[in-house]
Amino acid sequence: MSSARRESEARRYWIEQMEAAASFMERILDTPSQECGEQLVSLREAVRQSGMEVLFSESPLAGRLDRQFYLREGLIESFLQAAGRIYARGWILKIEDAYRSSAMQRALGRDPGIFNRILNKVVWEQENAAPSPELMFRRLSVLIATRPKLGTHMSGSALDISVVNRDSGLEVDRGGPYLELSERTPMSSPFVSAPARKNRKQISEIMLGCGFVAYPYEFWHYCQGDVFQTILDPHAPAARYAPVNFDPASGRTIEIDDPLASLHSLRELGDMISNALKMLTAE
Repeated sequence: MSSARRESEARRYWIEQMEAAASFMERILDTPSQECGEQLVSLREAVRQSGMEVLFSESPLAGRLDRQFYLREGLIESFLQAAGRIYARGWILKIEDAYRSSAMQRALGRDPGIFNRILNKVVWEQENAAPSPELMFRRLSVLIATRPKLGTHMSGSALDISVVNRDSGLEVDRGGPYLELSERTPMSSPFVSAPARKNRKQISEIMLGCGFVAYPYEFWHYCQGDVFQTILDPHAPAARYAPVNFDPASGRTIEIDDPLASLHSLRELGDMISNALKMLTAE
């Protein structure tokens, strides 16, 4: 296959998957959830008490914020079970991200490194044309989350994971590292190798066996008990976890008043697009 044809097919696939994901997010906005008031629990402490071997990302969120490795109390047993099964497979579970507050979620979408990577991909999608703020908002909704309800990390019910080989210490090949933002990002991407697809499948089967469903459009995102699972699993009960703000110091969990409120305005996105493209041109 020629490089031009491969690029054309990659572009077509990227657009197809991003639009499918956007439709998924539109369904999320209409899917009810009933916050149960369950507290969030430290994953690090749960791992320490269990004696399980689990790794945690050391990189700050958006380059400057401490990650908050918390999950709903009712999911801790499932999490530890998944970690144990992954370990038995000869791997070690690595938690890249867990709970995010409103401020963390907003900062992630405005982080220049992440924003510019997505922008570059959308410019490529548009065959080198600058995207509209509306299109950028649509893509960010899929890959970062532009409203609290779309980011189930804010519900304390989602995990972003990597997996490491116990013997070599190397990351298990899934076709790209955590936060790969390309045509290789969707779970079922045909643009990854057969071994990478096999690893994705085996990891997802382990996670599903412990109650965590895979988000189809990112190969690292798994969740349970939230609106994602309600749509992805026809047998799942109504979502019991809604977006919350959590204070680790006090342990207080407060449901967010307006989970549909936008975290980024179109004007802000327009300015960010313009500034990023100006810097790119200057280089």
